Amino acid sequence: MPVFDTSPAIDNALVNPASWADEHWVHDQFAWLRRNDPLRYLQPEGFEPFWSITRYTDIKEVEQHKRIFINDPRPTLAPAGMTEFIAQMTGRKHLVRSLVQMDDPDHSAYRMLTQGWFMGTNLRKLQSKVDELAETYVERLAEFGGECDFVKDLAIWYPLRVIMSIFGVPEEDEPLMLKLTQELFGSSDPDSQRSFEPQDFMQVVYDFESYFADLTRQRREAPRDDVATVIANAQIDGKPIPDLEANGYYMIIATAGHDTTSSTTAGGLLALLDNPDQMEQLRANPEQLMPTAVDEMIRWVSPVRHFMRTATEDYQLRDKTIRAGESAILWYPSANRDEEIFNAPGEFRVDRKDAKQLAFGFGAHVCLGQHLARMEISALYRKLLERVTDIELTGTPQYTQSSFVGGLKSLPIRYKLK
Repeated sequence: MPVFDTSPAIDNALVNPASWADEHWVHDQFAWLRRNDPLRYLQPEGFEPFWSITRYTDIKEVEQHKRIFINDPRPTLAPAGMTEFIAQMTGRKHLVRSLVQMDDPDHSAYRMLTQGWFMGTNLRKLQSKVDELAETYVERLAEFGGECDFVKDLAIWYPLRVIMSIFGVPEEDEPLMLKLTQELFGSSDPDSQRSFEPQDFMQVVYDFESYFADLTRQRREAPRDDVATVIANAQIDGKPIPDLEANGYYMIIATAGHDTTSSTTAGGLLALLDNPDQMEQLRANPEQLMPTAVDEMIRWVSPVRHFMRTATEDYQLRDKTIRAGESAILWYPSANRDEEIFNAPGEFRVDRKDAKQLAFGFGAHVCLGQHLARMEISALYRKLLERVTDIELTGTPQYTQSSFVGGLKSLPIRYKLK
C-alpha cells in the first residue's frame, strides 16, 4: 500500500480496518504524519470529522486533561449515525457502558470497585498461579509435535485462563468467551465477524449480557472470592449498579483482560524472531532484561490502536484549536514510534529504557490491568525461553483487520524443546 501525502485518501485509509492488516503500511503512514501533519483534521467518508493526533507529547497532553477531553459521547471510531441507530434499535444511548465510555464522577467510582484486584497485595498473591499457568501452557507445546500456530494454540488461551480464573468464569466456558471477544473486537475482520450487519454486532453484545445475567444471579445467590462477585454485588451511593453498567464492567474485563495480552504475547515473539540477536540477549540474561523486554513488546505491538476524546471547551494544541464539541483520535501505535521520544523507534530492543510507552494510556484512564499483563507476559517468556531451544517461522504472520484493538491472528512456528 502507498504512503499517502496530503491526499484525502489518507482519511479513508486510516479508518479502513483492512489497512490495519498491513503493519508496515500503518507505521510508514504514521511516520509521515508525525513529520508533516501531526495534528490533522480528518474527514473520512461515512464518519463525522475528527482530529488525528499522532505525536507522543500531544497524546499525553490530551490524556492529562480529563475534564477538558472526555470519553462520552465518542470513545472509539464509529460510523456517522451509529448513536442514533443504537438508540432507535435499543431505546438506550449506549449499546455498552463500561469504564471506556465513562467520565468522572462515574469513572472514578466504578474503577475503584475492582482496582484492588489488579494491584499490590492481590497481584502478589496471583504470582504463583500465573507462573503455574505459564508452565502448563508452555508444556502444551510438546503436544503439537514441534509445529503450531503460536496465536491459535497458545497465545490466546494462556491469558484467557488467567483472567477467567480471576473473574470466576469456569474453564469450560472459555471457548465461548473467546468466540464472543473475537466477534466483538474483530467485528470488521472476515475471519472473526458474524457478518457485516450492525444487528449481528449488537447480538454479540446481547450474547455477552445473557451470559453475565446468569453469572450475576449465581454470584448473588452464592458469593465467591472472585471479580464477578464484586461486580454482581457492587453498590455505588448505597444502590446496586444498573444492569447496563454491570454488563459493561463484565465485558471490559472479560475481553480486554485477555485479548490485548494475547496480542502482545504473540507480537513479542514475532519481534524476537525478526531480531534473533535480541532473542539471544534476553535468553542469556532474563532476570535483568525481562522487565524492559516486556515493556518493549508492549510498545512494539500497541494492541489498543486508538481511543477518542471529545473537547468540552476550546483547546489550543500545537498551532491549532480543537473546538468545544470536536473529537480527537489518539493513535497509540504512532505515539510509541515517535522519533522525538524514542531513540531509533523502529528498532526492537529488549534493553530499551529511553522512555515509557503509552500503550496502556496515561492519566485517569490508564489501563486497570497493566500490572497483571506485565506479570503474565513475563511469566510466559521465562518458561518459554527455558523450555524452547530453537524456534523459527514456517509461514507468513497475519494481522487482524481492526482499527480499534488488534494484533496477530496467525503466527505459524517450528520449534524444539529441551
